[in-house]
Amino acid sequence: MDSQSITKKKRDANIELLRIVAMLMIITLHFNNQSKALLVLGEPASNVQIFATVLEAIAITGVNVYVLISGYYLSSSKVKLSKVLLLILQVYFYTLLISCAMMFVGAYSVKPEDKLDRALRYLFPISSEHYWFVTAYVIMYVLAPVMNAAVNTLKRKQLKTVIIGLLTWFCFIKSIVPVKFGTDRMGYDFGWFICLYLIAAYIRKYNVVLFIDAKKSALVYLVSVVVIAAFSLVFYMINLATGNFNYYAEVPCHYNFFFALTGALGLFSVFRFMRLKENLLAEVIRIIAPYTLGVYLLHMHFEIADRWVEWIEHIIGETPLDNALTFFIHLVVSVLIVFFAGIFVDWIRKYIFNFFGRVLGDTKVFRLIKRVDEDLC
Repeated sequence: MDSQSITKKKRDANIELLRIVAMLMIITLHFNNQSKALLVLGEPASNVQIFATVLEAIAITGVNVYVLISGYYLSSSKVKLSKVLLLILQVYFYTLLISCAMMFVGAYSVKPEDKLDRALRYLFPISSEHYWFVTAYVIMYVLAPVMNAAVNTLKRKQLKTVIIGLLTWFCFIKSIVPVKFGTDRMGYDFGWFICLYLIAAYIRKYNVVLFIDAKKSALVYLVSVVVIAAFSLVFYMINLATGNFNYYAEVPCHYNFFFALTGALGLFSVFRFMRLKENLLAEVIRIIAPYTLGVYLLHMHFEIADRWVEWIEHIIGETPLDNALTFFIHLVVSVLIVFFAGIFVDWIRKYIFNFFGRVLGDTKVFRLIKRVDEDLC
């Protein structure tokens, strides 16, 4: 997640590839939702909706994997003020400039009565949860030094106990109890991110080998996908027949559902075992991966999140909801368009940031930030 970190050591190409895969999975989730391809409780299912539900099960681990990668690396690095500020500035780059661009071209969609609320979301994107993911991530990032201190201080058994306790609270109970608890945010909050961070930190500190080898890790991921899809379809059918389980029918696709966690750990483990050759492909992966956060910030901006599927339909035609194969082809093309458009825009953003960094690098503000970074280290 830390798209701004620069290290002397080369990034692990296998984990960077997983970062790319995770973002493609996240875009897939958003496409399924925005294209209205998912099951609707109480309504008969089409073949495309069933197929999209299976795709949802395959992709739902993407967010958890993205956060696991963050925890895996942040837990062994120094948290710097400059990195936090760069992340926040990156968010503002998208929230403000996209809004201004939409106004300029006459595509701004805010109703008059919503202008104040939307302005606050653009001016205070972290506090207002313009991007829920970024809000949760920034809080997790700020707490990273505290969590790192705990990871480095606690004994292994103590740390394991803390993780199990948090998982019991955030994951285990909600996965089996068919009612919604007041504290359950379905994984859309920093509490769940802290759980994932500590799990990843534990794995890194003790070099935990998950699921023995790559094949068994892949099996864990595939079994998790099957269980998520099966739960989703079974409880959908129960709800269709009885009207019951309105809440629990959607639980299998919550980020803090038990099998969404095991699926993420299985996939993460697969890529940890993977060893990519040091060639051109590995370098391309390392170049592309740091821009993936920009892909999210672009297509999930308030002015774009509900409209990008429609815009792509103007280019490649309407989303086919009557045939699973043509729907899948349309989805793949749409996801790739969004992904590479986001990579390109964030490449431009980074070029602009680097320019201002060179121009303003010797100012009082920048020198102060550097001194704070040195003090924190």
